[in-house]
Amino acid sequence: MSAERQRPDAFDAMRQTVDRFPSERRPPVEDRTRKVSDLLHEAGETHHVVYRITDGADDDWASFYADWLTELSELPQVLGVTPVRSELVYWLVRLDKEYAERKPSQHWEDYYAERLVERFAAT
Repeated sequence: MSAERQRPDAFDAMRQTVDRFPSERRPPVEDRTRKVSDLLHEAGETHHVVYRITDGADDDWASFYADWLTELSELPQVLGVTPVRSELVYWLVRLDKEYAERKPSQHWEDYYAERLVERFAAT
């Protein structure tokens, strides 16, 4: 196996996304937060499809999300930086625990997006 991790063909197909936000045209913070929220929702839907046999159950969901968000989505262009995958996994797990504890009225995607933009977005 090469140094680069091999992915199933489905990932290769999903990788062909359109670069909607080149770094010189990054959207304003509010738009970034909305876009990150949308990407988190899309990651959730994708995860559920990939893990359909277990009805979406996956104890290591944050690793899947982080990989998909950094490698197969527009997240790096939206934020203006590519988060380190392991740090993104940490933040996703942290936000999941925080969200469960605080029980905010926001959808989880919006809650996570605000904090991820605050943590990772280039100024």
